[in-house]
Amino acid sequence: MASRLAIVTGGSRGVGAATARRLAREGWNVLLTYHSDEDAAREVVADCVAAGAWASAVRADVADEAQVDALYDGLPAEAEAGPLRALVNNAGIVAPASDVADMGAERIRRTLDVNVVGTLLCARNAVRVMATGRGGAGGAIVNVSSRAAVLGSPHEYVDYAAAKAAVDAVTTGLAVEVAGDGIRVNSVRLGLMATEIHARNGAPDRLDRLAPSVPLGRAGTVEEAAAAICWLVGEEASYTTGAHLDVAGGR
Repeated sequence: MASRLAIVTGGSRGVGAATARRLAREGWNVLLTYHSDEDAAREVVADCVAAGAWASAVRADVADEAQVDALYDGLPAEAEAGPLRALVNNAGIVAPASDVADMGAERIRRTLDVNVVGTLLCARNAVRVMATGRGGAGGAIVNVSSRAAVLGSPHEYVDYAAAKAAVDAVTTGLAVEVAGDGIRVNSVRLGLMATEIHARNGAPDRLDRLAPSVPLGRAGTVEEAAAAICWLVGEEASYTTGAHLDVAGGR
């Protein structure tokens, strides 16, 4: 298979790291972004290289247009890593659980900036590179969304749920907009996932507390999330665009 490049934002931990590693095993070269954990990013890069891929990591805040532009301006030469053929819009944040009545504007803005503005900026620049009408080779964009977009996350993360609902709207509209340019756009709506994000947000017991509400009776794994994302990136999903794939155990 010819060399090809995928960008995975937020690729140093959790679902992003698992996705980067799986893409490398499936023959993709990988450029991942990270916000602060350089050591974790280096570890993911090393694992991708060990799988036979070209891999690199770039520190970037996806909500910052200048940093997103710098990321794409600094893409490796096609002779080195192949043409950009995929973007996994995984970078995202969620603040500690709160009722809306107790949320500050700064929290809300940051949640929307990273999850919505960041998704749009990275997708915008990926389309500029991949669109066949602009000289690109086509490709796929997968936006990592959440079942929170449907469930609303009352008493926890209504701002995050609103942001992910916006990501779903971006997926629907952009899929139609760029279909003629050889780009497929889909989202994966993740449910309760076994990642460190719960402990980082002050709720280390959240998995145990909510697992009984999941029809399958457990949280999902990052590997299960990565499998869905990588399927949508790959050619087996060549007739799938504008879809929202729920990976949530039935919840």
